[in-house]
Amino acid sequence: MRKIILALLFVVATTNINAQNANPQDVKVGDVLEIGRPDAPKFKHIDFPRANFIIKKGGIANYKRVVGNKVVVTDIKEKKDGTVVVKIKKTDGKRFFNSHPVVKADLKEALESGELSVL
Repeated sequence: MRKIILALLFVVATTNINAQNANPQDVKVGDVLEIGRPDAPKFKHIDFPRANFIIKKGGIANYKRVVGNKVVVTDIKEKKDGTVVVKIKKTDGKRFFNSHPVVKADLKEALESGELSVL
C-alpha cells in the first residue's frame, strides 16, 4: 500500500513540475520575460555581446546587473534547423550595458536553462 501511495505522489509531483514550464510556442511578440541567473559563469543562450564590443561602444560590461531585468519580445524567427530565436529589449526603454538596445536569444534553450523566464 505504501508503494502505491508513493508512486501516485511521484506521478502527481512530476506532472505539476512539467505543467509549470513555459513552451516556446506560448511566447508571442509583446510578451514580458525576465532575465534570470545563468547556470554557467556566462550567459550561454542569450547572445549578449562580448565585453570588448560593449566597451568600444562606450558601455559598461557588467553582466551581473542584467539579472532580474524585465524584457519584451520584439521579434520571433524560426531558423531552418528548428531553433526559435527572439529579439528582446528592456521594458524601461534603456539599453543593455548602455550600448545595445536589442539582443537575441535562443528561446527554447534560454527558457530551459533559466536564463529567461515568463512572467
